[in-house]
Amino acid sequence: MIRTISIGQYISIQGVFEGAAANGNILVRVGSRTFEGRPVGK
Repeated sequence: MIRTISIGQYISIQGVFEGAAANGNILVRVGSRTFEGRPVGK
């Protein structure tokens, strides 16, 4: 499932959902890199 996260005030990343972190953030994968950030949207 594709999800969008925000990692800064102006930076959003869209990638494949990998999991949820304990602090409420989610992890998404883009290629071989994994990013953690706040979910955008619902």
